[in-house]
Amino acid sequence: MKDSLIWFSYNVLFAIGYSLMMPKFLLRMWRRGGYRAGFMQRFGRYDAELLSKVQSCPRIWVHAVSVGEVFVALHFIESMRAVFPKYGFILTTTTSTGHTLAESKLGDDDVLLYFPADFPHIARRVVGLLNPVAVLLTEGEFWPNLLRSLNSKKIPVFVINGRISASSYRGYSKVRPFFLRAVKWVDHLFVQSAVDRDRFVALGATAETVEVMGSAKYDVAQPDPEGPAIARQILKDAGMNPDGPLLVGGSTWPGEESVLLDLFQKLRERDPALQFILVPRHMERRKEVEALLRERGLAYVTRTAMPAEVPSEPPCVLLADTTGELMHYYSMGSVVVVGKSLGDNHGGQNPIEPAMFGKPIVVGPHMENFPGVIHDFLEADALIQVADVSELEAQVELLLGDAETRDAYGARAGALVAAKRGVVSRTIETIRGQIEVRKSN
Repeated sequence: MKDSLIWFSYNVLFAIGYSLMMPKFLLRMWRRGGYRAGFMQRFGRYDAELLSKVQSCPRIWVHAVSVGEVFVALHFIESMRAVFPKYGFILTTTTSTGHTLAESKLGDDDVLLYFPADFPHIARRVVGLLNPVAVLLTEGEFWPNLLRSLNSKKIPVFVINGRISASSYRGYSKVRPFFLRAVKWVDHLFVQSAVDRDRFVALGATAETVEVMGSAKYDVAQPDPEGPAIARQILKDAGMNPDGPLLVGGSTWPGEESVLLDLFQKLRERDPALQFILVPRHMERRKEVEALLRERGLAYVTRTAMPAEVPSEPPCVLLADTTGELMHYYSMGSVVVVGKSLGDNHGGQNPIEPAMFGKPIVVGPHMENFPGVIHDFLEADALIQVADVSELEAQVELLLGDAETRDAYGARAGALVAAKRGVVSRTIETIRGQIEVRKSN
């Protein structure tokens, strides 16, 4: 009776919550046409041609919520092709941005769908139509009706690159009866850190099913061999010196640009040769960031305006208002500050990307999205985490003025990334063994 009541409560609460979210879905559909495309897939409705493709071969289903998880999922899919040559792949996403990224990267034989809403009849319908060999959930998506339907079909489920943030842990703790029933249908959780393992176990996962593997993002981050040459040419075309001292602010969020521009101006008073590449996380904020540059009277050039609007006065700032080039800029930095970690911004951006190039890295206090990675870096003394703006200024000035310290931090960062690679291959090997055991039983 208790179990039935819990399932009834979950389904009622989910239906209410989903209904309340529907206006938001409809508003997104109205604002951006791309969200409208494939919307009915969320209710398990697929056209005949797509369904025929899905059912043309046995497939492994990989789910990723948005852009960050999609990169991890795509790397797993590419790595699994050689291990599972007889299987095709289904990739589902929740957000339209993740869907757009996946659409540009998936192979022609793969299938891209939107993730279904977790109503019981929809979950049963989708599992019956897709009938996957196995399901891989990237980082952690625990939808009880879907997991229940997969379990009823004896389809194995794995969490890959699993993590559970402090805020998610608090949230799941409030609905532990639902989470406990969902997680018991996950065959194995491959998690990023011991903290993640302990949180999953505290929420009801059995210790035997949770394995610490490290972060798959060490494998996902792969430099473009042409990246440094591309960045050098961009700087030359901008009228800047690619061989001069260069501060890079990567994936910055509101408030961080002001802090970094103020810091840059102070440092430039001491070293007029210093240059700055500023890369906001969201390019639609370019006008806002340009206003900050104009307020300070800094000579700058925007990447989108090149080469038409390169100023006659050599600029000291490149505003990189495009996507897909951040790692190129990281390869040129003398010192890199990683954003979404200062002031009111929380979560952090990926420090592995500049570390690949052996760069000295500074981050703020708020790196909650990368707890295992930050632990690795701090333990190896491979980056500097500052508590506030004054400490940021002191540490960046130290690194720019001390080549030996700068090189030592960069060398430790590069060595750490090299040592931590291999998470994806180890995870896939364990999954392969478990799938084979299932098939033989």
